[in-house]
Amino acid sequence: MWLKLFFLLLYFLVLFVLARFFEAIVWYETGIFATQLVDPVALSFKKLKTILECRGLGYSGLPEKKDVRELVEKSGDLMEGELYSALKEEAASESVSSTNFSGEMHFYELVEDTKDGIWLVQVIANDRSPLVGRIHWEKMVKKVSRFGIRTGTFNCSSDPRYCRRRGWVRSTLIMSVPQTSTSKGKVMLKEYSGRKIEVEHIFKWITAHAASRIKTIYNADHLREEWNKSDQYWVKIYLFANLDQPPAFFSALSIKFTGRVEFIFVNVENWDNKSSMTDIGVHSMPSYILRTPEGIYRYGSHAGEFISLQAMDSFLRSLQPEVNDLFVLSLVLVNLMAWMDLFITQGATVKRFVVLISTLGTYNSLLIISWLPVLGFLQLPYLDSFYEYSLKLLRYSNTTTLASWVRADWMFYSSHPALFLSTYLGHGLLIDYFEKKRRRHNSEEVNANNLEWLSSLWDWYTSYLFHPIASFQNFPVESDWDEDPDLFLERLAFPDLWLHPLIPTDYIRNLPVWRFKCLGLQSEEEMSASSQDTENDSDNESTDTSGSEKEAPEDQQSLGPSSPGGASRRDAEACSCASKYCQTSPYERKGRSYRSDSTSEDVEPDWLTWPADMLHCTECVVCLENFENGCLLMGLPCGHVFHQNCIVMWLAGGRHCCPVCRWPSYKKKQPYAPHQPLNDVPSS
Repeated sequence: MWLKLFFLLLYFLVLFVLARFFEAIVWYETGIFATQLVDPVALSFKKLKTILECRGLGYSGLPEKKDVRELVEKSGDLMEGELYSALKEEAASESVSSTNFSGEMHFYELVEDTKDGIWLVQVIANDRSPLVGRIHWEKMVKKVSRFGIRTGTFNCSSDPRYCRRRGWVRSTLIMSVPQTSTSKGKVMLKEYSGRKIEVEHIFKWITAHAASRIKTIYNADHLREEWNKSDQYWVKIYLFANLDQPPAFFSALSIKFTGRVEFIFVNVENWDNKSSMTDIGVHSMPSYILRTPEGIYRYGSHAGEFISLQAMDSFLRSLQPEVNDLFVLSLVLVNLMAWMDLFITQGATVKRFVVLISTLGTYNSLLIISWLPVLGFLQLPYLDSFYEYSLKLLRYSNTTTLASWVRADWMFYSSHPALFLSTYLGHGLLIDYFEKKRRRHNSEEVNANNLEWLSSLWDWYTSYLFHPIASFQNFPVESDWDEDPDLFLERLAFPDLWLHPLIPTDYIRNLPVWRFKCLGLQSEEEMSASSQDTENDSDNESTDTSGSEKEAPEDQQSLGPSSPGGASRRDAEACSCASKYCQTSPYERKGRSYRSDSTSEDVEPDWLTWPADMLHCTECVVCLENFENGCLLMGLPCGHVFHQNCIVMWLAGGRHCCPVCRWPSYKKKQPYAPHQPLNDVPSS
C-alpha cells in the first residue's frame, strides 16, 4: 500500500512539473502567460460574444462592438486562460444530453428532490406540440448547461393524471429553484409566462429568477451594515460591479453553495460617493471580494482564478467543502492508487487483472467502511470546534499561490482527459519497467504465462477451499492467534474430507531447525577438525602437547576424543537429562540450572541456541532416543522439539499434528506467558 501511495504522489509531482513545462512552452512561442490580462479592444466581435455567453450576460440589445466590449469590462478582468477555455468550449460540437422523464416518480426524484440545483423542464401536453421547437431547444440546452442547469422533457402522455393534478393543460416550460436559503431546503416550480419563445428571452427569465435569490446592495449605508454584520455564514463573496444584475454563473453558484457561502451583489451603478468601498479595501471595479473570518481575499489575483463557473466553483469547493466533496476526492485517490497494482504486479496478464480487481474491491470496501464512523462523529455536537478549526486550516492553505497552481492544473487536466490518461499510462509503464528490472532474478514469476498462472491459482484455490492455512512467513511471530473452528465446520460439511485431507506441506520448510549442543563439549565435526589439526602439528609441538596433557585435570582429559564410537557414547551420557524437563515450560526452568561438579556425568545443554518459544527437553518422543551433541532438531508451533528426520517423516506421512499434544503443525499458537516469581515475604 505504501509503495502504491508513493507512486501516486510521484505521479502528481510529474503532473505538476509537466504543467509548468507546458506554460514555459506557451510563453516561449507566444510570449504570454495564462494569467496575463487581455485587452478587450484587441478582440473580435465574435470572441467578445463568446466571453459574454460563458459569463452568462445577455447582449441581444447591443448591436455595436463598443457596447459589447464595455459589458465585458464591467463584468470582470479577462485573462488569457479564460479566453482559451471559452474558445475551446465554443469549438466543442458535442451535444449535451437532456433527460426524458418517464412519470411522476422519476420527475419527483430528479427535480423536486434536488435541493442544490436548477432544472429547466419542457412539459408537452397531450396532443399538443412542444412550446420550444427541437432546434431552439437544443440551443437552449447547450446554453444553460454551461452554468450547471440541468434540462429535461416531460411528456404528459406518459402520465396524464399527474399533469392534470399539476394543472399542465398546455405545453409550457417549468423551472425549479430552491425556495429557501438553507441547504437541502424545499424547491419551488415556476412556469414561463412570456410571449416570446426565443432562446435569449427564456435565458433572461432564468437568470432573473436565479438572481432574485442573491442579496443585492444599492447604497453605502446598506453596505456598511452588511459588512459589519456577523451571522451564520463564515464565507461571503461580494461582487462590486456596475451591472443591472449579476452574471448567470454568479447566480448559479449561489444556488449550488446554498447554506455554505453567501453571495452578495453590490450594484454601484448610481453611487456618487465611493469612499465606503475604499474603507473596506475595494479600490477597483469590478471586484470579486471574498470575506472570511481570517481576512479579505481578492478573487482573480492568482493563477487559474478566472471569471467563470468552473474556476470559481473549484475555488469555493476548496475553501468550504462538503462531506460529499471530501468523499469523492478520497474515492478518486484510492482508485488511482489501486490501479497502480496493474503495473506493480509482475507475471501473466490474467494475474495482473485478477490482482487489480481484488485490490479495487478491497480498497473501496475499506474506504466505505472507514467513512461510516467519520460520518457518525461529524454529527456529534462536541466536534463543532474541531470542524471550525479544520475549515480555518483549509482557508489558510487554499488561498496560497501553491493552492492556486494546483487548482489551475486540476482545471487544465480535467478539460484534457486524454492527456491525463496518457500520462497515467506512461507513468504506469515506467513503474512496470523498473519493477521488472528489480525482480529480474525471479524469472519464473516474471515470465509465467496465463495458463501456468491459472493452473497454480486453481491449485491454491482448491487447497484453500478444502483447508485454509495460515501463512508461516517469518516464524515465529509474537502475535495472538485465536483457535479457528473452520477445519471442524468444513469437515462436517464435507464428510469425504475426513478420509482425504488436502493439506500442503510447504509449511515444513518454515519450521525452526537448529543443532543440539552441550556446554563444554564439541560436535563431531568440530572434534574431527581439531583432531586433524592436532595430527598435522604433532611433530612440531610434541613437547608442548605432552606438557599440557600433564597439567590438564583428569576430568578435562577424560573428554578428549579417543575413538568415534567412544566419543558418541560419552556425548550421549554427558547430555542426558531428566525426562521431567519435557513436561515444564522454559519459563519455569529459567531460573533452574544443572549442577556443575567436577564429574562428567551432569553437563548442562546450551539452551541459548534454542528458539525462545521451544520447550526444553532432551528426548525425541518419535524415536524415543536422547538428543546427541550436534544432531539437528526441529520445533513445532506448540513448542515441542524432535529430531528433524523423525518429525519430517511424521508430518510427510499425512499426520499434520504434534505427536505429543496433537496441536495442528500448520497453525501458529499463542506463546506461553511467563510465570511471575513470588517474592519471599519475610517472617515477622
